[in-house]
Amino acid sequence: MNKRILGLDPGLAILGFGGIICDDYVPNNLYSTAILTQSVKLIDFGVIKTPAKLDMAQRLCTIYDDLNAVIAQIQPDLVAIEKLFFYRMGNTIAIAQARGVVMLVLGQHNLPIVEFTPAQIKQTMTGMGNADKFQVQEAVAQELNLPYIPKPDDAADALAVALTAWCYRDK
Repeated sequence: MNKRILGLDPGLAILGFGGIICDDYVPNNLYSTAILTQSVKLIDFGVIKTPAKLDMAQRLCTIYDDLNAVIAQIQPDLVAIEKLFFYRMGNTIAIAQARGVVMLVLGQHNLPIVEFTPAQIKQTMTGMGNADKFQVQEAVAQELNLPYIPKPDDAADALAVALTAWCYRDK
């Protein structure tokens, strides 16, 4: 049986999304397996952008409307989301508000949600919890048998979250 997994990399200015369809085989991790193109395939990826010139309410409405459209398109069975992690405290509240809208939309669709820390995603994708962004993106391209690294970075990150959920979903 196939599962559709939507990965989300939450943000206010840019929210990355990536959808995959996978079979029931669950690898322990991706970095130690052969290319799994027969087990997992790309559905779509991209970003939801909210211009800084809009007021906060309008930006949150954009996330709400566009995420509903992404869910209608991908029709996920499971949603994986990256846990909040901040380098600067100045953007914490704004991103938390955007994440709240994301959680509201997911709740309205009654979708099961799993969350992963950046270190869990890096460990799953590369075998190293401290891998750099480029190493993770290369792993995403390899596992999805893509001749390129998905762009923008937020979309590649969302695909990494979805692939991590595939590895963890039955544990």
